[in-house]
Amino acid sequence: MKKYFVYAAMLFAAVSAGAQTPYLEEINITGQQVTKTSDRKANVKMEFSLDGLKMNRQHSLRLVPVIVSEDGNMEQELPPLVINGKTRDKVQQRARALNGDEFNADAMMTVRRENGEAQAVSYEASVPFKRWMIGGNVQVRGYVTGCALCDEGHETASACDIFPAMKPVYVVPFIQPKEEIVKRRSETRVARLEFRRNSDRIDAAYKQNRDELQKVKESFQVVRDNSDLTITGIYVTGYASPEGTMTYNMDLSKRRAQAFTDYVRRDLDGIDRSLYHVAWKGEDWDEFRKEVVRHTELEQQQEILQLIDNCGDDKDACEAEMRKLVPAAVYTKLVNEVYAPVRRNEYRIEYNVRHFTIEEGRKMIVESPQLMSVSEIHKVADSYGKGTPQYIDCLLTGARTYPQDVVAVNNAALALIEAQRTAEAVALLEKSPRDGALQNMLGAAYVKLGQPEKAIEAFGRAAKAGHAHAAKNLETLQAYLDYIAE
Repeated sequence: MKKYFVYAAMLFAAVSAGAQTPYLEEINITGQQVTKTSDRKANVKMEFSLDGLKMNRQHSLRLVPVIVSEDGNMEQELPPLVINGKTRDKVQQRARALNGDEFNADAMMTVRRENGEAQAVSYEASVPFKRWMIGGNVQVRGYVTGCALCDEGHETASACDIFPAMKPVYVVPFIQPKEEIVKRRSETRVARLEFRRNSDRIDAAYKQNRDELQKVKESFQVVRDNSDLTITGIYVTGYASPEGTMTYNMDLSKRRAQAFTDYVRRDLDGIDRSLYHVAWKGEDWDEFRKEVVRHTELEQQQEILQLIDNCGDDKDACEAEMRKLVPAAVYTKLVNEVYAPVRRNEYRIEYNVRHFTIEEGRKMIVESPQLMSVSEIHKVADSYGKGTPQYIDCLLTGARTYPQDVVAVNNAALALIEAQRTAEAVALLEKSPRDGALQNMLGAAYVKLGQPEKAIEAFGRAAKAGHAHAAKNLETLQAYLDYIAE
């Protein structure tokens, strides 16, 4: 069962090309139908009505359908239809019977014209489809001969257009950002203070503590002293390294977290004490493992990682195995260098940010875009006019500031594509979350870059994720590829 794409047909109007005998204007050509079959051939059908044709008895008319490219530089002839006058046909029949002569061997068929009688010939022929045929047309060229070797002239019938250029449309919508009623933000930082063995007292003069405590103070002051921000919570979490028992280290992480919180409270005024929240986690083996991986020069690194990975719940037994490592310098290095970063306090400052006017936002998007909501960034972008360089820059700032935000990334990529900066859009989307909307946008970007295989994969992922337009986009792309396939 062949699959056809059918296009409009129209009557041919004969145009003489210096012909001595304008037969084409006496032939009514109807029912033109040019289709692409499922086996990728261009199939041409038409009906030649010869009712009005008055054929010279000595003449032979050779009708050659020709597919011509849109620019006229390419063409493909189809098998001709030959119409003989009465006498010419008899001569050829006699020569064929007596001498085995062959006439018009390339013709689809040869017919004798019976002048004055109703006569119709159905024509159908196929040639391999070529992409250059898209947007082209079909002509019928008539060549007349009056004897075996003489040329009586030729004509060309004006053509009907075929295979109109397909311009697929892919739905890649702009996503309207939601208003952030309360702009909640947070910053998580690490205080790596040095404590004397088994001590929870913070000594500013000990090792690098003074510099570390100054960094902590400055991070709090930046939030506290910013009139655009309101602190809503300060969360401190204490961690310990593995040396010693788990029970002891749980208590040690608690005491050190409380000591750190008390120090910050004393050192900073103007922050409500009720905003502080203290928690402790004891030994942090996940962080310990990360430190071992970082220390690529560590002797017996792989053996230590294997101990960690197969440790189970009895962490004290695992730590005891660490102590047995040979040479003893390995464990010493663990305690002095690898364990040290694991002993830490993490603190998270949560705060609300006030809303900004567009004028304030124009300044803020340059200085502190992280304090703006995605909606505010879009409003500032809109104030410059859609499609302007400033509009695109604002949306790109939003995508960089909130790389996990689907709305920010989607709309920035769309702006890039519309600005013919598609390669940049692909680079942005390829490193973004595999959300349905972003994969759908990525598929459209790949199409524009002429990478249909990657587009199919992206649309497929988007459809699987349940994106509303992805399945239709995938269907559109596959139909287009089928349309142009040779």
